[in-house]
Amino acid sequence: VQLQAFGGGLVQAGGSLRLSCAASGRTSSYYAMGWFRQAPGKGREFVAAITWNSDRTIYADSVKGRFTISRDNAKNTVYLQMNSLEPEDTAVYYCAADPTTLDITTTPNYWGQGTQVTVSS
Repeated sequence: VQLQAFGGGLVQAGGSLRLSCAASGRTSSYYAMGWFRQAPGKGREFVAAITWNSDRTIYADSVKGRFTISRDNAKNTVYLQMNSLEPEDTAVYYCAADPTTLDITTTPNYWGQGTQVTVSS
């Protein structure tokens, strides 16, 4: 599975951005998908995940109510809608994929390249 993330950029606090991640691979539609982020000087942290059939979504407490993860299996794409952005959301955002929902929040097998999100105060 190959993943390509895009949609990052610079936004003011309170603004919105939508990240996209295109997946390629024969079975990618059946994989759980997720987003992680890494802020400067910090470790990579889980942000959100979605099961292959979208019947369940999982969010980090820090983004609940502000971020929404979704997917379109016909397009092999997962999205992260980010609203009410805060300077603390500034990070490189990575998409990830894994055959299991359990591992998608911790140690996913597949990673995309990151996309930078910068939120100015």
